[in-house]
Amino acid sequence: MISVQVTYTVKEEFLAQNLTNIKAFLADLKTLTSVNFLYQVYRKEDGLTFVHLSLYENESMQEQIMQVPSFRHFQNERDEHGLATAPLIEKVELIGSSIQNIDSSVLLKFNQPSVQSVV
Repeated sequence: MISVQVTYTVKEEFLAQNLTNIKAFLADLKTLTSVNFLYQVYRKEDGLTFVHLSLYENESMQEQIMQVPSFRHFQNERDEHGLATAPLIEKVELIGSSIQNIDSSVLLKFNQPSVQSVV
């Protein structure tokens, strides 16, 4: 399993567009039923810093998600127009979950549409 956390801060004038782009790619990701992944987006207390946490079954699955057109659009717009700070990309390891009897394979099957992302 591959787990990645990406943290970045957007310019205040780009905030609304970033939220729109996130909602668009999350809607598209929810339609991908043939893949095992989990993608969540959080916004920090400052309102401008975002944390994306993604879990993929393997590199092939990660690449498939990265090629979704709305996701590529989100990344391109953010990187070209919206960043106040460069993204910090970190691989992280799932140690456990509060969901009973869960391991990484079960978590990945917890996929859309039952898991809702909040923006």
